[in-house]
Amino acid sequence: MKILLLKDVERLGRAGEIKEVADGYARNYLIPQGFALRMTPGVAKQVEVLRRRAVERQARETAELTALAEQIQTLTLTFAVKASEETGRLYGSVTTGHIAEALERELGRPFDRRKIGGEPLRRLGTYRVPVRLSPDLVPEVTVIVHREGEPPIATEAEAEAEAEVESTAGEADAVPEAAEEVSPTDTPPTHEATEAEQEPATEA
Repeated sequence: MKILLLKDVERLGRAGEIKEVADGYARNYLIPQGFALRMTPGVAKQVEVLRRRAVERQARETAELTALAEQIQTLTLTFAVKASEETGRLYGSVTTGHIAEALERELGRPFDRRKIGGEPLRRLGTYRVPVRLSPDLVPEVTVIVHREGEPPIATEAEAEAEAEVESTAGEADAVPEAAEEVSPTDTPPTHEATEAEQEPATEA
């Protein structure tokens, strides 16, 4: 079946493109989900107008998703779990469904767990989990899995920022000491004229 794409579809094409696809794929997924229109004679007559509208709509959606990707990239999700004291292995796992639900709570919009990459998390630690918003936008959310009753482990970025602050503070404290070592405590001796220099020279 020949179709006109109304939205970008991963591994198929961009909004505004005309594609040939299997009938079942078009009827059961692309058309019902609003991703495409069947290329009927009526659609063919309006193809340029429809293509332009599809491209404009996709541009607006891309701008919205870009802003969302920036939020996800800076977000940290924490999960308090039960885990082995010896190995750090969880009694269970943190799944993509759990991450999708946490994203929805934090950002106020639904997330499809099938768009969240990676295997279930089965150990304590800090992870970067990809969230596929579109073929071109795959931000990563920070996920911290920590033991119940213990504080979350600081992320690598937080640890680096803290170390940088401490380093800067240390350098600032060291400045007065260095200045004190350079500045002499005693004033330089003044030159005093000798007795011979003080007496005027006598004429021969």
